[in-house]
Amino acid sequence: MMKTTRILQTLALTLLATSVMAAVSEQEAAQLGTSLTPLGAEMAGNADGSIPAWTGGLSTSAGAVDAKGFLADPFANEQPLFTITAANAAQYQDKLSAGQMAMFKRYAGSYKIPVYPTHRSVALPDEIYAAAKRSALNTTTVDGGNGLQNFSDSRYYAFPIPKNGVEVVWNHITRYRGGNVRRWITQATPQTNGSYSLVKFEDEVAFPSDMPDIDPAKAANVLLYFKQRVTAPSRLAGNVLLVHETIDQVKEPRLAWIYNAGQRRVRRAPQVAYDGPGTASDGMRTADNFDLFSGAPDRYDWKLVGKKEMYIPYNSFKLDSPSLKYDEVIKAGHINQDLTRYELHRVWEVEATLKSGERHIYAKRHLYFDEDSWQLALVDHYDGRGQLWRVAEGHAQNYYNHQVPSYTLEALYDIVAGRYLALGMKNEEKSAYAFGFKASGADYTPAALRSSGVR
Repeated sequence: MMKTTRILQTLALTLLATSVMAAVSEQEAAQLGTSLTPLGAEMAGNADGSIPAWTGGLSTSAGAVDAKGFLADPFANEQPLFTITAANAAQYQDKLSAGQMAMFKRYAGSYKIPVYPTHRSVALPDEIYAAAKRSALNTTTVDGGNGLQNFSDSRYYAFPIPKNGVEVVWNHITRYRGGNVRRWITQATPQTNGSYSLVKFEDEVAFPSDMPDIDPAKAANVLLYFKQRVTAPSRLAGNVLLVHETIDQVKEPRLAWIYNAGQRRVRRAPQVAYDGPGTASDGMRTADNFDLFSGAPDRYDWKLVGKKEMYIPYNSFKLDSPSLKYDEVIKAGHINQDLTRYELHRVWEVEATLKSGERHIYAKRHLYFDEDSWQLALVDHYDGRGQLWRVAEGHAQNYYNHQVPSYTLEALYDIVAGRYLALGMKNEEKSAYAFGFKASGADYTPAALRSSGVR
């Protein structure tokens, strides 16, 4: 009798585990494009109208595009509804993160949040919406959320109707980035007095599904290929990082190599993961701080707290203007908040807690994901003592001419040291993003790194 009971208990647990991991039903998936947007956000606005209904997002002709690919601001004539400062922040605390409140305390005289009318500007190509629906019907997590199953046919937005925290994280990781993308971007890590020097990168992301010479079967566990070349300053120019970003990084860890131009050598780079140091970041970010969060989710337990309304960086066209100089953006303590734009949006809140026995310099993270794009908007990072340490803000814009949600600038503030990192600026660069470039698998091999690093 006891043996039978144990068998029944085991069977019940197996069925429970299966139900937790199951893809959504046809009936649930039918909400996509009806009561939910095609990516799974609530179609309707909020009760008081401060968040409008989603009506399709910005059109591809929402504004002019200059010769370098920079976009006109469709909302350039709008003024802030109000501005949150240290003096009135308590009044809005329920719609701010702990990190934002800490920024008001740390920089009481200068940090502010200008709040503008909300525009649900996210719009993606129809084929990406169709891919998200295939994901909803077929994709499941494996190994406790470390990997994905039945995902290769869709490749985007693994869980548009998420059931738990790690599924929300996977939506950010697997979001649409416009196909193969090349960027010329700049990074600054100012000192406490505001002085800084720039590091310039040319980086590119390429996807197996957009590379005709890649065998899909051999790349089934590859999410993307990433290559980053330092172009300035001269002491770092020519150094190149190559990453093969795997989906299940427990089964097959991320593969990374670095070409050192001074030594003219290619080396494996296992440190380019988790809390390894970010490239030329002066210790101001970890490898998995890139893209606000990237890499494997296996070291944390991910708790889905729920949805809430928050003031998050959004429609940051002004901050991306090619008429700006970097000196106008980079200021002591934080970026120039006069150039920023925040809006009220619904976000998914997820709490990440470091698993017992695992190591990472961040013991806890609170992450806030924009419901319309699944892109991270805010992240609060806590140290091993439970103290708030770093605050990340992702200043987002929709590249409407290519229907791609992305970042204008990623800011990571160290509220203890009084320093920060600003990554992704391109105001003074020769070009905005180049979407849809032709990529070959031969360009993303360790053997190709030496030629990539030619100064």
